[in-house]
Amino acid sequence: MNLKTKIEYFTTPLYLESGRILEPYQIAYETYGKINSDASNVVLICHALSGSHHAAGQYPNERKVGWWDGLIGSGKAIDTDRYFVISTNVIGSCFGSTSPMSDNYPSNKPYRLKFPVLTIKDMIKAQKQLLSNLGIYKLKAIVGASMGGMQALQFAVDYPNFSEKIISLAATYATQPWTIGFNKVAIEAIRRDPRFENGNYEKDAFVENGLDGLAIGRVAGHISYLSPSSMDDKFGRNYVNNDGLFELFGRYEVERYMEYNTDNFSKLFDPMSYLYIVKAINTFNLSRGYDSLYEAILRIKAEVTLISFRSDYLFFPSEMAHISKMMKRNEQKQTYHEIDSDYGHDSFLVELDKFDDIIKEALDK
Repeated sequence: MNLKTKIEYFTTPLYLESGRILEPYQIAYETYGKINSDASNVVLICHALSGSHHAAGQYPNERKVGWWDGLIGSGKAIDTDRYFVISTNVIGSCFGSTSPMSDNYPSNKPYRLKFPVLTIKDMIKAQKQLLSNLGIYKLKAIVGASMGGMQALQFAVDYPNFSEKIISLAATYATQPWTIGFNKVAIEAIRRDPRFENGNYEKDAFVENGLDGLAIGRVAGHISYLSPSSMDDKFGRNYVNNDGLFELFGRYEVERYMEYNTDNFSKLFDPMSYLYIVKAINTFNLSRGYDSLYEAILRIKAEVTLISFRSDYLFFPSEMAHISKMMKRNEQKQTYHEIDSDYGHDSFLVELDKFDDIIKEALDK
């Protein structure tokens, strides 16, 4: 794939939904495939909370492939022999785009908590500016899951003529109290960790040992991404072999799994970025800025494909079904699929074979 992280720099101000301005800023992105002569084959990929622009392929010095490598590539559902695919890193993320730990120009000191609160609207506004800089003014499709699915839907509402197709997975029309409650665990765990220092920690302070508060918060998040049946199948009531059953801190396999994954995550992801992105997820509401959700949905002109997962306990299938019903009532072009999966919210990363044909058909038809 000849992978390379590209950075686009912007000196023009980005006017945010809060009324504040981000200037200057930058966006990291990757591209796959070749753009055609009239730029009519461009597909934009939007990532979830902990994702990045690295959606496909594998760098020589890294063990992991891109987070959606099973979907993006030659002959795959998002076929790079046919489409020019752009995967961007949202502003606020710690993987190359401007974030709270970026320098607060003109100083050489990080923004930290002086960084403006971002919304999903702000994220897609920045992405649209990136595409404009690249000479791309209309898309074949926008595809995203979870927070990426929110971005896809926000594009459909805010810029109705920008993309022919919208494919949104495991998302919602507005983040509900249940999900905000899960996110609150992470927020408070980070804030109350003494090493967080109210955001005044040094850059890369947690690369070696991680931040305990983020690790704890990520446990709550990880539980919300799974489902009871997937945890039963994966772990059962198996106990760690070399831990004693009557040791106070002896562990079941599910506990060890949580420790390992969340500890590693806290070394890779900046806690300030986590707080800002979670805030953007919590405040997501397609109807904000419009008279009602009905009025917002009515603006959509793209062909919309909605995919939910039966065991998703973060964004319930009923939330995606609600969008489908509204669009159907308005006689707008839409299809809705509820996938029978036991992997919870993470199904969009795990059971690709259950929906890759849906995405392929939506792009090809």
